[in-house]
Parts: sequence; structure tokens; C-alpha cells
Amino acid sequence: MKLALGTVQFGLAYGIANPQPQISFAESKAVVDYAAAQGMTVLDTAMGYGESEARLGEIGVDAWKVISKLPEVPDGGNAAAWINSAVKSSLEKLKIDSLYGLLLHRPAQLLGGNGTEIYAALQRLKADGLVEKIGVSIYQPSELEGVFSVGEFDLVQSPLSVLDRRLITSGWLDRLADRGVEVHARSVFLQGLLLMSADQRPGKFARWAGLWDCYHAWVAASGLSPLEANLAYVSAIPEVQHVVVGVNGLIHIKEILSARTDNGPDWSTDLATEDEELLNPLAWLQL
Repeated sequence: MKLALGTVQFGLAYGIANPQPQISFAESKAVVDYAAAQGMTVLDTAMGYGESEARLGEIGVDAWKVISKLPEVPDGGNAAAWINSAVKSSLEKLKIDSLYGLLLHRPAQLLGGNGTEIYAALQRLKADGLVEKIGVSIYQPSELEGVFSVGEFDLVQSPLSVLDRRLITSGWLDRLADRGVEVHARSVFLQGLLLMSADQRPGKFARWAGLWDCYHAWVAASGLSPLEANLAYVSAIPEVQHVVVGVNGLIHIKEILSARTDNGPDWSTDLATEDEELLNPLAWLQL
């Protein structure tokens, strides 16, 4: 199955356009159990997701392929020792012996003074069997040029949606495929913006009215719900191995799994945008 379970709301409240509260332990367990029963095998978390790793450890995720992310590595000191300690702490919280994937949340650090040390530490974790695949979580494809100038990576997690096609138009999706790099798409619903009706969308996004008109016309023409249309499109991209979907409860994961379809709609060229103020949720705080 291409879908991977995002668990940020297991550990903290999340969302900028449409903030969602942290879900309870009981609800988190119900989500994990249901997702596993439906055939999901990949789980996405991070050391910076509050209680997420500890909660997952209590639920029991040893049968899952778990991906976690390193926060910013502190400047100065022994970067390798810090990374090693952080990963071992994560494994203890998760109650598993190894991670399927370990991603850098701040890949730009690879180009800093201790970038070589950080990369060597990641390689050592692979050699020691604590991590199967190392990689990066990016905000935009332009980051990848610097990343791959440092060394080779096994996994890249990137925003990708019907509005955000930068990974494709930049040529990087093909380049990653040629390198044998596993690609995981995230932000496929743009933090829920793509699932909102026009009257639900916060007023500060009205400046893209023309784009929204085209988007809603595209969904209507597809004959699918917004959830189905967006999910079907990204899932149909052959170079994408997994699509990370965050959930806010059992009902949500049931909706997502029931919405799966292999008949995705065509992409309209009218929908493509590279406007960082829309595509990067961090920029929404300034709108």
C-alpha cells in the first residue's frame, strides 16, 4: 500500500490553516490498529512531534516500518555523539530495535561546518544496523542540489500535491528515481486547504481566488470528492513510493482509506503554482 501513516497529532496539536488538537492515547491506538488491519505498513513520526514516539512505543509498532526525523543538530560539540544518542533515545521510546528510515529535518546543516560529521554519523548508524535508510525531509526541491553534493541518500520526503508540482517540474523526481532513491510525498492536502470548500477557507487565502476557482473546477470535473481527487492523483505517480497522510482520529483514517482510488484525474496545467507564500505553511503566519 502506498499510504503511510503520519502521526504528528499523536504527540501535539498541529495545523496552521485549520488547527487540530492532539488526539488521545485511546484514539491513537485505535488509528494504528485499524490502519495495520487495513494493510498499512509505513509509519512517519519525528523526535520533534511531542509525545508521538513515546505514545507509539506504548501502542506497539514493532511490526511497522517506522520513519523518524532528527531535529536541528546543535552547533558545536560532538555532532556524531549527539545524533547517536538521539537515535538510541528514539528507539527506546518507540520500543523497537531499528528504524526503517531516519531523515534530517534541517538538511541545510549538511552544508555547514559539521556537515561531513553529520553525514558520517548517519552512515555509521546504517552500518550498525540501527537505521535501514537515511534521508532528508525538504520544503522545496532546490535543497536537494546541496544535499546530494555531500553524499548519497536513500530516502527523500517532499511536499507534493495538485498545486505543488515543484518536485516534478524541477526534474528532481526523475533524478531521484534514476538514483534509486525512495520518495515519500507529504502535504498532499496542503494542511487541509485542498479539502475545504470556498466558504470554509480562511479569508487570507482569497488573494489566490483565480487559482481556487480553477482548483474547484478541476475537482468537480473529476467526479470525485476533494479527498479522493487529491489522494488519487499523488498516489498514481509511479516514482512516489509512499504518500504520508496525517490523521486526527479513527473516523479520519477510515475516510482516507475508503477514499482510495486508482483512477486519478488528469492534472490541469492551470493548477500549477510555485508561489512560496501559498505552498509553504510557515509563510502563512505572515499573511
